[in-house]
Amino acid sequence: MQLLMGILGAFGLSASAGLNAYIPLLVVGSIAHYTDWITLNSPWDTLANPWVLIVLGILVIIEMLADKFPAVNHINDAIQTFVRPAAGAIVFAASANVITDIHPVLSLICGLLIAGSVHVVKSVAVRPAVTATTGGAGNVPVSIIEDITATILSILSVVLPILVGILLIVIAILVYLWWHKRRNRSRPRALS
Repeated sequence: MQLLMGILGAFGLSASAGLNAYIPLLVVGSIAHYTDWITLNSPWDTLANPWVLIVLGILVIIEMLADKFPAVNHINDAIQTFVRPAAGAIVFAASANVITDIHPVLSLICGLLIAGSVHVVKSVAVRPAVTATTGGAGNVPVSIIEDITATILSILSVVLPILVGILLIVIAILVYLWWHKRRNRSRPRALS
């Protein structure tokens, strides 16, 4: 059961990194530094270093602010295309290694794919749709919702990983149904 909880928590943290790269790193590092809920193994214990936590806090603020300005958010998303998957890989490997003996390369790949997928959906599908339908006015509220979601998801991934696992499964099913419905709608219909 502990293995399952560790893996579910790792999936939730890396999904959160797809929304905001630094929030899950800051959450894991802070919880490891200030509580005994998580004891990070080497080399991931560096996340709990006070200097690293200060830098992560500054990076969270920079990313949150950059994502709120119209032209800057596109540049930020381009930069984050590389940062968010890397952050997802790090946080997956760090959190999975706490409880399990999953090979580090497999952990890094899983985190990279999860965070990268969430980032792609956000930056290629969701944000352009919000920009197109609201003339850009919806980007700031959506960005705030993404930051809140990343924070809550990161905390829940550590505290209640089973809930995060259920939420991620439900979201994956909803995204698949939406995609399937959209794909079927775009196919030309045969005349009877």
